Amino acid sequence: MTRILMVCLGNICRSPLAHGIMESKLPSDRFYVDSAGTANYHIGSPPDKRSVSVAKKYGIDISMQRGRQFKHSDFEDFDIIFTMDSSNYVNVVRIARTQTEAGKVKMLLEETDLGVAEVPDPYYGNDSGFEDVYHLLDKACTQIAKRLL
Repeated sequence: MTRILMVCLGNICRSPLAHGIMESKLPSDRFYVDSAGTANYHIGSPPDKRSVSVAKKYGIDISMQRGRQFKHSDFEDFDIIFTMDSSNYVNVVRIARTQTEAGKVKMLLEETDLGVAEVPDPYYGNDSGFEDVYHLLDKACTQIAKRLL
């Protein structure tokens, strides 16, 4: 089984969406998807209501996810670690103790041909930012899922 972890800052906006979207595109008998945040702001909290709403609009239920902080053992537990932006990437790689661990970390959008490097954080914006992030993540996850399958 291939284990994939999606990582953003707080684990309430981008990574829960990426988690739900990627999970919807891959067979659960061959893939496990989870998400985490680099910060400890929202441990145990559900995703932002705007993330839940936009995911639901497209038939994905992320309401049962709960925020958690990235931890070193995630390097052992996951095969691929996708970060949403360069700050998340640096923070995760900084925790790695070996080149093998660091090699598992990739920026999600750099694994696509979408021409965008980072998933913008919609937290301080309005609903349209969440809609835009959803579509960006959906395109990215579609491309990556096709390669993984």
